Amino acid sequence: MTAFHHIPIMVEGVLELLAPERGGIFVDGTLGGGGHSEAILRRLPEGSRLYGIDRDPAAISAASERLASFGDKFLALRGNFFQMPSLLQAQGVTGVDGILLDLGVSSHQLDTPERGFSYHESAPLDMRMDPTAGFSAYDVVNGYAAAALCRVIRDYGEERFAGRIARAIVQTREAHGPITNTLELAEIIKAAIPAANRREGPHPARRTFQALRIEVNGELEGLDQALEQAHNLLRPQGRMAVITFHSLEDRIVKNAFRRFENPCICDPRAPVCTCGRKPTARILTKKPRVASPQELEMNPRARSAKLRGMEKL
Repeated sequence: MTAFHHIPIMVEGVLELLAPERGGIFVDGTLGGGGHSEAILRRLPEGSRLYGIDRDPAAISAASERLASFGDKFLALRGNFFQMPSLLQAQGVTGVDGILLDLGVSSHQLDTPERGFSYHESAPLDMRMDPTAGFSAYDVVNGYAAAALCRVIRDYGEERFAGRIARAIVQTREAHGPITNTLELAEIIKAAIPAANRREGPHPARRTFQALRIEVNGELEGLDQALEQAHNLLRPQGRMAVITFHSLEDRIVKNAFRRFENPCICDPRAPVCTCGRKPTARILTKKPRVASPQELEMNPRARSAKLRGMEKL
């Protein structure tokens, strides 16, 4: 197994938005290899604390070792950031000053073949961020009917050939038995996409693999509620930064931040607001920030990343 690593994205932008030098309690809701956490901890003054949350035990172990020199300034918590309020409450924490969410899959997970996230390596169909979870990509690929597969690939992968891919998957498993390998699945996807549409752009399996990963890990279902809960945890002047990697995630984050800044549900034509809903946050990034050309050269995986930030009023 490869050593756990994660190349943190847009670190300087994250630090600028979160401003950890203010001090207080901070949360890295997607700890990964601890790259972002290390940068935050270096700027946190004495008496402050950072909690790192991750559902992958390999991440918890690696980050805890990497950040051991910070002592009790850092504590790793095993779990999903969707349960952030209860995870923090168990530590006696009911309010925080900064929250980071990096919604991408970690470099370690992509580069460890046996995790099954990559369409470039031969591996079992897995894709679980929490390897103790019972539900894997194998279950989706071999258990979903064509219509359900099509929905997942279309909605979560934004794949225009979702119907063709879903039918090819079902036909293959009916003719030859269960699909068990990542490269086998990648070839089925590639063959289902018209040749003219395979000549340019990213790997033809990229969108489908993304869709399966999202379905397996429930990444979008409940994300809006998780953002609401994170917002509620922030103290006045507390800040949240979120990094997304595809348009579906980014749309959910953008709409949530807009709702916090402008919760009014009155008719826009009404002369005065009568709903009584007041803004609870201000958006710090009117447009999402993207990686610099220099960062993209060093880390091509940052090409689709978008960073948004908000501050609690």
